[in-house]
Amino acid sequence: MSREPIKVNNKNKRKYMLEKLSSRVFQFCALLSVVSLLLIVGFVFYKGALPFIVDGYSFFDFLLGVDWVPSEDKYGILPMIVASIYATIGALIIGVPIGLFTAIFLAELAPKSVAKFMSPAVQLLAGIPSVLYGVFGLALIVPFLQNQLNLVKGQSLFAVILVLAIMMLPTIVTVAETAIRAVPKTYREGSLALGASEIETIFKVVVPAAKSGIMAAIVLGLGRAIGETMAVILVAGNSLILPSSLFDSVRPLTTNIALEMGYAFGTHQNMLFATGIVLFSFILILNFVLAKISAKGGK
Repeated sequence: MSREPIKVNNKNKRKYMLEKLSSRVFQFCALLSVVSLLLIVGFVFYKGALPFIVDGYSFFDFLLGVDWVPSEDKYGILPMIVASIYATIGALIIGVPIGLFTAIFLAELAPKSVAKFMSPAVQLLAGIPSVLYGVFGLALIVPFLQNQLNLVKGQSLFAVILVLAIMMLPTIVTVAETAIRAVPKTYREGSLALGASEIETIFKVVVPAAKSGIMAAIVLGLGRAIGETMAVILVAGNSLILPSSLFDSVRPLTTNIALEMGYAFGTHQNMLFATGIVLFSFILILNFVLAKISAKGGK
């Protein structure tokens, strides 16, 4: 009889030791993630700040300059900033309505058999490597634009916008669909009971109720678009000019870093890190907006 409490105590000790060990493992993983982030951000900011602190380059000339000629010691990224902003806004204009309407269809209107097929198909788009989107754009979109619009070069800002809009769709559709499905059924039933049609219920009750999740989907899609590199390289044309037309060849920020980092050194390399700081700042602003939207939705 005296051995029973001993066995129970041993089991409890093992259980508590396992709990403590698990807690330490989780804590280590969390710290590793934070330390990795701090190391990456610290390294990029350290390398990117050197030209302005040590070499005396003007940060405003860097941001507002229009010439990027490393061999002549000219580093201006305004054309790249404008190209990135135009490409992202254009992708939003095309991708957000298509993604939102697709999410509404899958969550509210599609038969279950259709939704079961289409939802995994849309999610599968997110797993396709970005370079394949670029190859698709280079093989189909670029020749189409060149032939149909009689352009000298089909690689253009418009091609970038179309490719990015396609790449944004799985993120927007998946997150927005989840947000719409999370709206309580009582909202729909109450609206229909008051005499509203199904479409009126969707756009006047369901979508406003899911607006925080939909906005989060848009911001996440925006982050995907502004940070994309490989697909953009293949369809942008990579010309260092301020775009004045949708059909101008452009070079966004991410493309500039990817194209030149392999052979850059010294000040040239540090300026590419400074370009990364600008890009990181855009992503940071997006994350801040997403946090505000999430907090508002929680309230």
